[in-house]
Amino acid sequence: MTTFALIHGAFHGGWCWESVIPGLERAGHRAVAPDLPIEDPGAGALAYARIVADAIGDAEDVVVVGHSLGGLVVPVVATLRPVRRMVFVAGLVPRPGRAFVDEMAAHGDALQGGGHPAQDARSVSPPRPFDVARERYYHDVPVDVARRAWALQRPQAQTPMAEACPLDAWPDVPSSSVVMTDDHAVSVTYSRHVAAEVLRTDPIELPGSHSPFLSRPAALAEALCGCTGSV
Repeated sequence: MTTFALIHGAFHGGWCWESVIPGLERAGHRAVAPDLPIEDPGAGALAYARIVADAIGDAEDVVVVGHSLGGLVVPVVATLRPVRRMVFVAGLVPRPGRAFVDEMAAHGDALQGGGHPAQDARSVSPPRPFDVARERYYHDVPVDVARRAWALQRPQAQTPMAEACPLDAWPDVPSSSVVMTDDHAVSVTYSRHVAAEVLRTDPIELPGSHSPFLSRPAALAEALCGCTGSV
């Protein structure tokens, strides 16, 4: 049995994985999906990673999954405890010792729709208006589901993106990348590039928006199970 540690992205919480977890459990796995202190400008990727590691507990067979901004946390978790695989779902991918805002200078197309992070780690961004959130994150999600997700959004501190990545080196752990081919938040070009150049893997490509946990949870669960060799 694999334990999936599911890391949410900006503005969201562990609730966003609730439709994916049953598919993982039906395949014989378990999952943890902790809420991260995203409103707190004093908490960065290391603080987030420690919360994830605590949620994993003493599980031995662990796959860490990060969505969007959660990708900045995934390899940090892998430095705190043994994990079998890292999975990035429409994920941002950090570089050791480098702030993601600096990475943006090299890959200015990484974030779409005016989603460029602030330079000031003390800055806290409020959730975007519903029409903006729907276009960027939920454009293929039923409107009632999209409205519920938007209502659950929380402010996001810029710390994980503005701080230097706390990694000294990339962990020696295999990686998988799930790329959403109609993503309006993280560009497909960026996702394919970092899959090849940083993660050294061929991406798993799924149709749809930035939020597959809402638009196609069964397909996402199947893709995650496939990363373990079990479907």
